[in-house]
Amino acid sequence: MISGNLNLIPSYERPGMTSMRLLLVSANRFAVPYPVYPLGISYLLSYLQDRLKDFEIRVFDMNLHSVEEFTHYLKHYNPDFTGVSLRNVDDVSSYSQEFFLTGYKQIIDLIRQTLPETILIIGGPAFSIFPEELFAYFHPDFGIYGEGEESLHKLLTSIKDGAPDYSIEGLVYQNGNQTVVNPRNHYLCSLDLSFSGDLIQFYWKKSGMMNLQTKRGCPYECIYCTYPVIEGRKVRTLDPDKIVESLKDLYFNKQINYIFFTDSVFNINRKFNLDLARKILKSGIKIQWGAYFSPHNITMEELTLFEESGLTHIEFGTESLSDSTLKHYRKHFTVKEIVEVSDMCNEAGIYFAHFLILGGYGETENSITEGFENSKRIMNSVFFPYVGMRIYPGTRLYELAVSDGTIDPEDKLIEPAYYLADHIDYGSLKERAEKTGRRWVFTDEDVVTFMNRLRARNRKGSLWHHLKK
Repeated sequence: MISGNLNLIPSYERPGMTSMRLLLVSANRFAVPYPVYPLGISYLLSYLQDRLKDFEIRVFDMNLHSVEEFTHYLKHYNPDFTGVSLRNVDDVSSYSQEFFLTGYKQIIDLIRQTLPETILIIGGPAFSIFPEELFAYFHPDFGIYGEGEESLHKLLTSIKDGAPDYSIEGLVYQNGNQTVVNPRNHYLCSLDLSFSGDLIQFYWKKSGMMNLQTKRGCPYECIYCTYPVIEGRKVRTLDPDKIVESLKDLYFNKQINYIFFTDSVFNINRKFNLDLARKILKSGIKIQWGAYFSPHNITMEELTLFEESGLTHIEFGTESLSDSTLKHYRKHFTVKEIVEVSDMCNEAGIYFAHFLILGGYGETENSITEGFENSKRIMNSVFFPYVGMRIYPGTRLYELAVSDGTIDPEDKLIEPAYYLADHIDYGSLKERAEKTGRRWVFTDEDVVTFMNRLRARNRKGSLWHHLKK
């Protein structure tokens, strides 16, 4: 018995041709506070469809369908190649510590059991953080870490032509007893993007927004962050005209009027961002948008232009409201800048939230108290604190945690491990936050029910501003 809405399942009717079949699977099923559109899959699909004319390419999204539907689809479509994208390893919350690899393994094992002959390729952000470990965990035929479009194109082409090219950048494969991870030195700067109507229908209804990238890579050195591991430190701004074309398609053809730019940090390249904002205004799109920002180096002139182009929501990767802790976290701004940019957002009429990490490396009771006091200087915001820092390989935090004995150097860290500073009264954090008179939303607070009520009323875009006091 097949459950769910069969109209949303991509067609598996063969068009009577001898093309190779590729299935791209978005394995993510985490939907808190809302399901996130599988943007990486869309970039892959757009890139490959334009270059692999002799391939039939389909997408299957596990957020839309059951495991039973997936099994049914695999049997009937019978792809020659199956690519599985893994979005997150866990939920990055020290309270819930929800772990996703078990669910991913269920999907991958099902592919192996149902289609033993398909060539299995895995990738995505989670795989890019743990390429060797997850290759050993899932046993695919190949893996691709980091930017996947060109690497996957070359791999599929070489296999179709007779033999895999083992020199491809970012390729992960088994050579005897050794897992080989090829280095990556080249990146793309121009990407087309097209959206599936079925996926848009689901995500526009459930999450009230669509996602786009304007740039890839992050130059900053925050001790905990995996963006430089996943995307590299070299910042690549994507073609602004192609970005605007994607926005026009969404707005005029698909009636989407809210976009979230998923760059690691939106406000990295001032000239590019201003140019993009002007192009959006010139295009005639009446779209609203949000993005992740750093509180560093923002002018009122920029904010005003961004607001005119549709900016309504900023999510600041602030991480601390204490200067001493900001230095320990290797942030490139100060509390003074945080307060000033918050005031500018209020003046410009832009909603904003600050995402924080309490109890990370270098945190003390004094710095936490200082942070709570400084939060009183910021009006009309929502604070989203995470307690402790998730430790990932390839980060400065990993090195620090090994050196002070927090973790064993042999720990692969696939299962969540957190850095929690000593001598912190963690049990009092919520009470102290409440006393500031500001709105603090800890990760164990149920905001999903509230958000779903708003979605049921057809509210679109980021909704956390409704949580403000």
